[in-house]
Amino acid sequence: MTNPSKRLLLFTAKLGYQTRSFEDAARRLGVQLVYVTDRCQQLEDPWGDQAIPVHFESPEAAAYTVMETLRGKEVAGILALGDRPAAAAAYAARGLGVHYNHPAAVEACRSKLRMKEVFRDAGLNVPSFRSLPIEPTPEPVLLNISYPCVLKPLSLSASQGVVRANNREEFLSAATRIRRLLKSAEILASREPNLDQVLVEGYIPGKEVAVEGLLDDGVLRILAIFDKPDPLEGPYFEETIYVTPSRLPESVQRAIEKCATDAVRALGLSHGPVHAEFRINDDGLWPLEVAPRPIGGLCARSLRFSFEGESEPIGLEELLLRHAQGLPGWNSPREQIASGVMMIPVPISGILERVSGEETARAIPGITELTITARLRDAIAAWPEGSSYLGFLFARGDTPEKVEESLRKAYEKLSCTITPRLPVEHPVTRRITSQGN
Repeated sequence: MTNPSKRLLLFTAKLGYQTRSFEDAARRLGVQLVYVTDRCQQLEDPWGDQAIPVHFESPEAAAYTVMETLRGKEVAGILALGDRPAAAAAYAARGLGVHYNHPAAVEACRSKLRMKEVFRDAGLNVPSFRSLPIEPTPEPVLLNISYPCVLKPLSLSASQGVVRANNREEFLSAATRIRRLLKSAEILASREPNLDQVLVEGYIPGKEVAVEGLLDDGVLRILAIFDKPDPLEGPYFEETIYVTPSRLPESVQRAIEKCATDAVRALGLSHGPVHAEFRINDDGLWPLEVAPRPIGGLCARSLRFSFEGESEPIGLEELLLRHAQGLPGWNSPREQIASGVMMIPVPISGILERVSGEETARAIPGITELTITARLRDAIAAWPEGSSYLGFLFARGDTPEKVEESLRKAYEKLSCTITPRLPVEHPVTRRITSQGN
């Protein structure tokens, strides 16, 4: 039975991957989840979850709606899943008197340009960067742009629209492609600000890692450092494999922890989950982004924590709920076994007709779960236009090497049939292969 004194606001997209995992964790803890989502306000509870409907593109207005709806009710904590809901959560937390990040810090994380400025002013490593209107097409020669560079839409996430350019021709082609994406009906419907702007920054070579952390009163605790063994060199930057613990030297891992702490402090974040990305090369650590939210998609399932007194480990969702509520166990250590996740990329854009090889992939030693999240006969988009995956593969093992091997072997067993959206073309069956192979 849920306890009203343990009411927790969960700001999330109506179709977010992670909500069911948080529901399960909340049920175990007896926590009452109150959803704040971007569902249509004209429909009366279409999902049956009694969610508070808001528009995340107007975070202050969304926060006001939440405060009015919950007037006189106790709220014990707030969490946000995804970049867009985080700003609304920050404004609502401030109005409700709930411990969370300051709105100004979260707003800085939402803007790729502002984040780079903050990192630069804090003395962290940043490439050259500038913001440009995407229309008319910027002329790189006149702007003194050097190569290679990376073009990033200011208001998109999950590497959507991110393209590397090695010369003028590639720059102009990338700008045209990004402009077409930003003018698509789906993107315009998001009503995000700065949809006519791109960030152009110098390309940073090197290895890339992801960091999952948890802030408590300004103190950052590193939950995991994920290696990304597949190279992310472009021209597009869809991610694939995450494996933890990191195989980097201990000295490098300590440097990552310090850089993460410095980046979080520079942004002014103070409380709740943090997901961050970094590049590593001979010039040091380069913070790519810091987000005041947990790891996206279903990737949280790759992390489990040893809670003292419990026979089974707890998941990241339960850990975050415990932290947001001030319950024991939020500082539990990550389990010792190695683990990883593969985000299964979309090989080509089109209509997903079939995925095969699932049972064979699940039978690979070390594989603990395979979930296909893309729906059959739905349109799917490959990067850079796309932003979601076919599904997720999970593995555990004695070492990171074994985990990575299991993920790659299972991935090789999968294939999918995608019909191009042009009716004159024939269906294409693609065996999905990893970037690193």
